[in-house]
Amino acid sequence: MNQESEWPLLSGKSLTLSYGARPIVQDLSVSIPEGKLTVVIGPNACGKSTLLRALSRLLSPEHGQVLMQGRDVSQYSARAFARLLGMLPQSSRAPAGICVADLVARGRFPHQSLFRQWREEDDRAVAEAMVATGVSGLADAVVDELSGGQRQRVWLAMLLAQQTPVMLLDEPTTWLDIAHQLEVLELCRRLNRNEGRTLVVVLHDLNQAARYADHLIVMKAGRIVGSGSPEFVMTEALVEDVFHIRSRILSDPVTGRPWILPLASTGHMED
Repeated sequence: MNQESEWPLLSGKSLTLSYGARPIVQDLSVSIPEGKLTVVIGPNACGKSTLLRALSRLLSPEHGQVLMQGRDVSQYSARAFARLLGMLPQSSRAPAGICVADLVARGRFPHQSLFRQWREEDDRAVAEAMVATGVSGLADAVVDELSGGQRQRVWLAMLLAQQTPVMLLDEPTTWLDIAHQLEVLELCRRLNRNEGRTLVVVLHDLNQAARYADHLIVMKAGRIVGSGSPEFVMTEALVEDVFHIRSRILSDPVTGRPWILPLASTGHMED
């Protein structure tokens, strides 16, 4: 179930991705449409995070290649690639004792060099990122002493401060209550709509995925089993096949997007 997409800014070709001797993804090809908000969904351990790690150069493919602007990502220097693509992984560890403002400022590292030191625009980027994520009041707090939700927003602020045209976010709503989940997703939409950034976001909530995605990618057991607009991809048959849930696909009364009403588990969950 695939839909024709625009020429991709970021893509993976015939990817085999493994941890040690255990293959997670085999012979997978994916295209990320430029200027869109792409959401990746799928059950646990289906390869979503592994795919994002490969697209962000955190995991080297065993076979195949990842391309940015038609060029193999391995050909970019670390600093040059970090000016193009930023990644927010599922979990990150801050240096001991670092305060919020200093951690967010690390997002400006790709923009520094021997010939370009810290400037006013760096201060502005950090301040704007902290305002956007609601952590300005925590500037002097030690990151390790924050709640899980606060730390998640601080890491998101660091990613925003990096100011890359492409952003990958692996389950950015983890640890967040529903209000902050919606704030993060609305922020993603603003970055896409107002600034033209290309975003790839892994989510677990199917209705949030259907509401916010321009382009939806559905994974199962290391394969892509559906891609395209939520209206095209999200069907009752797909939800049952991938998530083992009988459901009804209704129309969201606010957005008109698909709205998934779970009815019952089919009782065939995979390990």
